[in-house]
Amino acid sequence: MASVILKRSRPSVLRSIGDGFRMGVSSRAYASVAVGSDIVSAAPDVCLQKARTWDEGVSSKFSTTPLKDIFKGKKVVIFGLPFHRALFIFFQGAYTGVCSHQHVPSYKNNIDKFKAKGIDSIVCVAVNDPYVLNAWAENLKAKDAIEFYGDFDGSFHKSLDLGKDLSAALLGPRSERWSAYVDDGKIKAFNVEDAPSDVKVSGAEVILGQI
Repeated sequence: MASVILKRSRPSVLRSIGDGFRMGVSSRAYASVAVGSDIVSAAPDVCLQKARTWDEGVSSKFSTTPLKDIFKGKKVVIFGLPFHRALFIFFQGAYTGVCSHQHVPSYKNNIDKFKAKGIDSIVCVAVNDPYVLNAWAENLKAKDAIEFYGDFDGSFHKSLDLGKDLSAALLGPRSERWSAYVDDGKIKAFNVEDAPSDVKVSGAEVILGQI
């Protein structure tokens, strides 16, 4: 598993937004969850918001999804990413960059392999609202393979100690880039990238080998 110890940024002003995104602006020790933890118990009373259009949000009365409905009684692979609209502008165009070109496609393109291993669902979660997340997921044509959820206030990632301050990249509070295999709420495999711009241990290929 990749180390979850963050490197402390240099005291001088970061030279570019790209440096800021890679380095972050704060330091912490370890995530509060690990292999063997119950992900539902680790984030009590936390709900996520399934990706949807604004009209769908209105018609559902802005309903949210309890974690137990996502994880309990199921085999789930979940991955988190520091998605944000501004991030993709930085990468010269909407819906481009590491998240769109590497991370999400690694899961979308391996959906049959996950199903063969008995996985019930693949979940992508990001600190963002469900409407922007929905537009992004539709652009990637990934909604048939992956369930997308917003963590609009970051409470889910904060509960797991997976939040990350990317203010140096003008993104504000985001999350680490990470993945986990969860069986009936219990974490069986857990990976966190050293830098949120990396996809070295949180991609589909790694976690397929851990199931």
